[in-house]
Amino acid sequence: MQRITISVDDELAEAFERLVEQRGYLNRSEAFRDLVRKELDQATLGEAAPVAKGSRYKPVGARHCVAALSYVYNHHERQLANRLTEMQHARHDVAVAAMHVHLDHDNCLETLVLRGPLADVRECADAIIAQTGVRHGQVHMIPVDLQEARHKHGTHTHAQGHLHARPRS
Repeated sequence: MQRITISVDDELAEAFERLVEQRGYLNRSEAFRDLVRKELDQATLGEAAPVAKGSRYKPVGARHCVAALSYVYNHHERQLANRLTEMQHARHDVAVAAMHVHLDHDNCLETLVLRGPLADVRECADAIIAQTGVRHGQVHMIPVDLQEARHKHGTHTHAQGHLHARPRS
């Protein structure tokens, strides 16, 4: 582990101390590490991912992610519920789970868990959010390292490899 020293003005230092306290960090170092990780993750998801030799922050095209896509839509909109379901089925490799909530007589909230290459996850999320009748949509993407694995799950064995997410440290 490396030690770094930074200088900040008093106002920023006080605001950071409040953040450390509000979020329950044991120390400033852990709070700072989390902020840096968050920014590096965002850079990895964006166009300008830092790419150092041997770095776990890989170029965008080589990255995978998990994502939560949440959207509100009017279920009375002509064929919208069917279109959304068909889109999820068409991308069953990316859309791995869904939760549906009835908000009121007209509106529903769906949250999808998506997983896969960044471009595929983005494409799926964007296509769903762009549907006429989807009123609000947001996607929260988290970069992960995925390993292909052939192994047993309980009582069955996977003949073909599939991807498993490994949390990044």
